[in-house]
Amino acid sequence: MTADPAPRWSRPAFGREPAAAALLSWLGDPGAPGLAVVTGAEGSGKSRLLAWLIGHGTRPGTAGERRIHGFVPLPGQTATTAAWMLGDQLSIAARSPGDLVAALAADPRRTVIALPELHSAEQPGPVVELVLRLAALDHVRVLVEVRSGTRWEQALTAGPCARMDLDEPQWTDEARRRSWDAAHPVEPAGRAERDPGREDPFDLDDPVSVCAADPWSVATAYERSRESHGGLRAAWLRAGASLTREQPAAERALVLRAALGDAGDPRLAAALDSAARDASWTLVRHRVRGDVTPPWPGPVRALAAGTGPLAGQLVVADHQGTVRVLDAESARSTGRLPHPVPGVRATAEHGDGTVTVLDEHGLLHIQRAAESAKPKGLAALLDDGPSAQERLLAAVQEYTQRQRETVTALTGGGDRVVLGDAAGTVHVVTAGAEPRTATLHRGRVTAVAGTALPVSAAGDTVLLLYTGGADGTVRAWAPHTDAMPEPVAARNCAVDAVAVATADAGLVLAIAWADGLVEHRALDDDRLRTFHPGSRAHALAFTEEGDLVVGTDEALLRLRGR
Repeated sequence: MTADPAPRWSRPAFGREPAAAALLSWLGDPGAPGLAVVTGAEGSGKSRLLAWLIGHGTRPGTAGERRIHGFVPLPGQTATTAAWMLGDQLSIAARSPGDLVAALAADPRRTVIALPELHSAEQPGPVVELVLRLAALDHVRVLVEVRSGTRWEQALTAGPCARMDLDEPQWTDEARRRSWDAAHPVEPAGRAERDPGREDPFDLDDPVSVCAADPWSVATAYERSRESHGGLRAAWLRAGASLTREQPAAERALVLRAALGDAGDPRLAAALDSAARDASWTLVRHRVRGDVTPPWPGPVRALAAGTGPLAGQLVVADHQGTVRVLDAESARSTGRLPHPVPGVRATAEHGDGTVTVLDEHGLLHIQRAAESAKPKGLAALLDDGPSAQERLLAAVQEYTQRQRETVTALTGGGDRVVLGDAAGTVHVVTAGAEPRTATLHRGRVTAVAGTALPVSAAGDTVLLLYTGGADGTVRAWAPHTDAMPEPVAARNCAVDAVAVATADAGLVLAIAWADGLVEHRALDDDRLRTFHPGSRAHALAFTEEGDLVVGTDEALLRLRGR
């Protein structure tokens, strides 16, 4: 079978073949500057030239060196809204321009971005700053259109760049231009402008109004405003990457409610709850950045739901390695582990008050979060050595020390501990036996979760594992048998977290993807429920009641499916 041929490229309009050839040469030249600036006077054909390149460069099958991966028409956009649009196109959870730059800096794949009409952006200055930061990344190319003679052109061309001024004659083939003019004698001048009078009006102080309006217009209006609007402005800008997605007003109200802090007007919460009554989730409890009653626990990097002495509580690790224990109902802190663990990757809770923390070097740290019931009297005299759990965790700690720098994921599993590594292999460690392993992913294992699955009326269970990887797949494996050949889920972005539980409705699986999507799958009947918090979800957990807890850099959310 032969591959489909690459799609043919049409000729550009107005005899711009020399300009088009120069742009294609810039795209294909590995030594060219990362920034290309197309400039010229109003009506010189800049936008049409970029539209030609974007139209062809985004088609399926386009050769890699000519591929356009993301583009944003900038009229009316700010640096923040442009970052939201690019994040959506590039499968990046970008809450801000800084998030976008950081995510692209961490991804070495070639990325080409086109930004037409920068001079018409809502705030050209911050957009110029974003462009320069992106173009400074070695593997990122940025193509920008800006009107000549503006200070934005001067700022963009002050440093290394490939500059093309379409007012200069070398960028036009006059014979081809005359041929084009003859074939298109009634070409209308200019471009259709949006009629502001036809936009639906909205009230920035009314949550129902903004949830029903055009989300991009609302986002721009909030960025222009210097008022708090009862807390709505901060909430909208916090979750704008989700709020601007195409979705029903009820779902948008749910996202806005989840982003609203406790400093906001208390009447807004009730209005948003009412507006979200037809959404797929109910917001049970949440804490967002800046909350004080109770305090926001900080950015969430790892989560575990407590059992045994920690039942009804959550073990939450932040970006600095502080591990707190929170009441799952109120989100109030009930304690913290005595020793911070910088560079937390994962936490696990083991049913006896012990918490393990995996750090960025692949080492396991064991601490006590609560005391379990200890044997008394004769039983205490007969059993004065380490418990079975202590022996297990000691074995796991020794195993991670031998595998130093390779262990990347962790979860508890009753009398077993499950680890994932940088080579895509999952290890099930038990005391006194060699680990059982299976290679499930291409590249790093990013998340593991397990549940005891009942298999008989007598109460027998098997350990069922779900694993996520940097390869964008989620796989299922029961260690007593072979892994399933096909992934449970697959997308074109990495998996950040997984959680699994056996609930009243059967087996449920939650997946957090690197582009900010959170999925909740009822595996027994294939029901799918989704949520976009507006920033990347680093951690997931199920409570005893079956509620889903989502941890991001901005919020800790507890959701219940309707």
